[in-house]
Amino acid sequence: MMCYSILGPFFPKEAKKKGVSNTVTGMIFGCYALFDLLASLVFGKYLVQIGAKFMFVAGMFVSGGVTILFGVLDQVPEGPIFIAMCFLVRVADAVSFAAAITASFSILVKAFPNNVATVLGSLEIFSGLGLVLGPPLGGFLYQSFGYEVPFIFLGCIVLLMVPLNVYILPNYDSDPGEHSFWKLITLPKVALIAFVINSLSSCFGFLDPTLSLFVLEKFNLPAGYVGLVFLGLALSYAISSPLFGLLSDKIPHLRKWFLVWGNIITAGCYMLLGPIPVLHIKSQLWLLVLILVLNGISAGMSIIPTIPEILSCAYENGFEEGLSTLGLVSGLFSAMWSVGAFIGPTLGGFLYEKIGFEWAAAVQGLWALTSGLTMGLFYLWEHSRRRRSKLQNILGTEEERTALLPDEI
Repeated sequence: MMCYSILGPFFPKEAKKKGVSNTVTGMIFGCYALFDLLASLVFGKYLVQIGAKFMFVAGMFVSGGVTILFGVLDQVPEGPIFIAMCFLVRVADAVSFAAAITASFSILVKAFPNNVATVLGSLEIFSGLGLVLGPPLGGFLYQSFGYEVPFIFLGCIVLLMVPLNVYILPNYDSDPGEHSFWKLITLPKVALIAFVINSLSSCFGFLDPTLSLFVLEKFNLPAGYVGLVFLGLALSYAISSPLFGLLSDKIPHLRKWFLVWGNIITAGCYMLLGPIPVLHIKSQLWLLVLILVLNGISAGMSIIPTIPEILSCAYENGFEEGLSTLGLVSGLFSAMWSVGAFIGPTLGGFLYEKIGFEWAAAVQGLWALTSGLTMGLFYLWEHSRRRRSKLQNILGTEEERTALLPDEI
């Protein structure tokens, strides 16, 4: 995650030196999510054939290598050659990242089948820390040693993890499954959860191009303090995720409530980020930080139960318990997250220019509200259907008993 987030503070400035426009720089950032989406679907489908351990280790090895390569791009001639190399390295990084993440989800669920949400929630601590520490560490190394050192330093750390994981990770053998992504995504419950993943990822991505500009314009903070505003969101998400993971595993029926209310609270947070002008609440820095903290907690509440819920739905609908299904589920999660990561910043930047941050954040909040309410309606329908089915079974059993009574007499 540090490798993913390190570009933000200084790459746009370096790209401008090479004659790259802001639009093309945005495309260099955006192509990552697009190829992460495509690669996640492919790797999820062929996880069993490739092998989970090999996919994870190979993904890390390539990711470490291309991170180092990104550090030497300042030696490339400016213009089309520099732009082409940026796209090439960024795409390779996205594909390798997709391989590592898709395989890692599958390995974790296979290793800890009874504690899926707890383990995923615990890992989100380190995802959050990586996203938080990447920009300041990258900025410090860039200022102290130049463009190359941040990438070479982090790339070497990733490469050092390769032999460690070759030694530690177990091999899991499994037969290819008969099911496909299409069968998984056409399950109504899975489709709605995919929509939830999209909306939450988009909400996170929306803040990348917009929040820092809003804070600088509204509160006149020094540029160095803007990163501290993001800290509230990342830390609250990292701290709350293990708790929601533990609760999701210990009390499974809470997962549906987490999904629904997490989205609704997230929607409320985005209405108050500006805040939306119709509320007539004055924008204040302490209020903004408080809302970001609440947003981090609500995001953890919504994101952590998604994979266990998709898995349980898949098993209920005849998917076999093994690596093939785990690969489909983890690939689906990564792909849906990538869609949101692409739409969020793109739509956010456009809306920010057209209608301002306050209204743009409110529009983004409507997406989370829609996904939360839709999920809630589905769970109500599912509950009523099960009650109806249970009642029919009871009535059917009583009718059978009534029919048998005369014969018994």
